[in-house]
Amino acid sequence: MDLELLETRAVIIRGLRDFFHRRGYLEVDTPLLSPDLIPESCLEVFGTELIPPSGKTESLYLVPSPEIWMKKLIARHRVNMFQICRCFRNGEQRGHLHSPEFTMLEYYTMDADYLDSLALTEELFRHFDGLPVPRRLETPFLRITMEEAFARWAGFSLGETAARGAEAMEAEARRLGLDPPHGLGTAALYDLIFIHAVEPNLYGERPAVLLDYPGFVSCLARDTGAGTKERWELYVNGIELANCYSEETKAEKVRLFFEAEQAEKEKTARMPHKVDGEYWKIFAGNFPRCSGTAMGLDRLIMALTGKTSIDSVFPFF
Repeated sequence: MDLELLETRAVIIRGLRDFFHRRGYLEVDTPLLSPDLIPESCLEVFGTELIPPSGKTESLYLVPSPEIWMKKLIARHRVNMFQICRCFRNGEQRGHLHSPEFTMLEYYTMDADYLDSLALTEELFRHFDGLPVPRRLETPFLRITMEEAFARWAGFSLGETAARGAEAMEAEARRLGLDPPHGLGTAALYDLIFIHAVEPNLYGERPAVLLDYPGFVSCLARDTGAGTKERWELYVNGIELANCYSEETKAEKVRLFFEAEQAEKEKTARMPHKVDGEYWKIFAGNFPRCSGTAMGLDRLIMALTGKTSIDSVFPFF
């Protein structure tokens, strides 16, 4: 990584901090190690051990995102906040878009939903003064619901097909020329079709936002009441850049999510980790209505500088 790019990276990060500071967001700095993690069956983590001078060792885990700590701060202080930090994900093949260690920008807004966060993110993209922002990063973002995206590019109604079950989804996958193994569930078939039929079409002249994810995809986003989740993902140059929810604030729903995902992790995880069975209780004390966004900062810097590989913008790779 040459000096000019190091300087550009520093300018971008200073600009991000300035954007949130001017809007009254509190910058926080939470631990990279945790004794437990939010269970997410879609990813693997890194484990390590604390070795004290005497006594038993303690298992610790590198955080895949700062969410677990930031939500504890939100429950206690109920303020807008952001963080720029290193995150770690295991079990992924290294490539031009993936690294086991990466930089994340995560920000939470109180009394807001996912559409408020979307407007804030568009405003953030207009903030890069002094940088030659590529046209593919210009606002406003193209907005399309998941239902519209599947109808346009996969040729079927996602909601109606999913309601008929896995067999109907498998039939659509085979119609599209895919060859899924028999026995996949609805969510796995949805992923397969999305990756092959929808995602390749998100390389457009403007950033594209996919809205209203199907309710059968497990996550901590609030339900819309219409079978979908208040969630969006942002794509730039066809690359996933950010993920946003209207955060689930009902303690019972958080508890059920933790239990279901923990059970799945115990069956499939290559690196099992401890889960705090009491974490859901922070949502029982009037947890505020809020929305959170997690953005891959290295990928954003790639897009702003016209690079095509994450190792070109990450120091010392």
